[in-house]
Amino acid sequence: MASSRMQLELSRVVQGGSRVGVLKGLGKTGQHSLEVPGCLLYTPFGTVPHLTQDTLHTMSNLPCATQVTLSNIAEHQEVLEEFKDGFRKFAGLHDTALYCSLHDPATACPTGYTTNKTVSVWGSGGRIELTAAKFMALQKAVQPDWYQSMADGETWQSNTSRKRVRKSVDRTLAHLDECLLVHQNTQELEGVGVFGVVEGGDILEERVRSARETAKRPVAGFCLDGLQTGAMDQALRIQLISAVTKELPEDKPRLLQGVGRPDEVVACAEAGVDLFESFFPFQVTERGCALCFDFDISPDPERAGRAPPAVLELDEEKDTAGETQQNGDLNREDQTQMTSFEISLKDKRYQDDLRPLVEGCGCYCCRNHQRAYLHHLLVTNELLAGVLLMIHNTTHYHGFFAALREAVASDKLELLKRRLLGDGGRQAGRKE
Repeated sequence: MASSRMQLELSRVVQGGSRVGVLKGLGKTGQHSLEVPGCLLYTPFGTVPHLTQDTLHTMSNLPCATQVTLSNIAEHQEVLEEFKDGFRKFAGLHDTALYCSLHDPATACPTGYTTNKTVSVWGSGGRIELTAAKFMALQKAVQPDWYQSMADGETWQSNTSRKRVRKSVDRTLAHLDECLLVHQNTQELEGVGVFGVVEGGDILEERVRSARETAKRPVAGFCLDGLQTGAMDQALRIQLISAVTKELPEDKPRLLQGVGRPDEVVACAEAGVDLFESFFPFQVTERGCALCFDFDISPDPERAGRAPPAVLELDEEKDTAGETQQNGDLNREDQTQMTSFEISLKDKRYQDDLRPLVEGCGCYCCRNHQRAYLHHLLVTNELLAGVLLMIHNTTHYHGFFAALREAVASDKLELLKRRLLGDGGRQAGRKE
């Protein structure tokens, strides 16, 4: 069976880890390429929340790779098998590469349901238990360009015992071997890439063992799991990622699951991560908030700077967001809390504010509407609020990734970090 067409071409690797380059050979005919560090378009089930395909296509600079999750697709297995032409065509996703992950990064998963033979996902109808055979039958029906292998990812809580963590690494490797065996004998998955999953909880030796063993298998890339926001503090996350990436081949992509906050993204990219999931703009939208942080690293700070007024204004609002920003990480259950990268349009102060969400932002929302209008839509529970916020938040977030790539390529990561954290304002004391 032909191996995956996916190829990572790096143009720069910075001492210490950060990489910039292009992931080529994506899509059924290998026509798509994705710049790294980059992120995938987040969709629970083939559509970006709040947005129609038509609205989505009016937006520029979106990634050419879309994430879908088995937690949403598994209950529709029979329909997809009957349809026969794969999920991309089923969902009307024409010009995109498709990545299929196990869980939805924006939704917390119940734990305690993994066994030696199965993993569970949660759809609208409840829990669905997947054996390797059922998991692979789903991949055959979905026909993605690449997918995450089955994994036991239930060791992200810090109180997990060393024995349980070791078991999760062993199970995940066994799942990978089983999936690869079926994959290699499935004609429909020819040219499709498998990403091996690196587990290991917060135990360095197990992380290194998981990475080393996974790298021995014929995988197209790697998913780093169990490092999501709230699972551990930033310093430990970076230590573990740095140790893992040293064990992984340089020419294969590394995708980090469950990390979306801009400051954390920059730190993880510095440690050698290539791909991220873009669920963060969705979470911000659900809070009735707008992303409003500065990532302009162009030489001239006066050139339509990205949101400096809003960033200054955030200092006042951080009081209402609690002290979570100062401490760096939130609890996993606490993903509803506002971060220092957004403003809450529900706040009364915006009811007469006639400025766009972000000065100089070129998205449809900022070109056509004011903060006061968004405030009105939110307090009257109009559906349009979610649409306009999602347009802005998605545009702003993907603009940040373009700035991140430029920063890695031109040695400006320190400048980008200063911009993100408000050029030494109240947040400067926050641990990197």
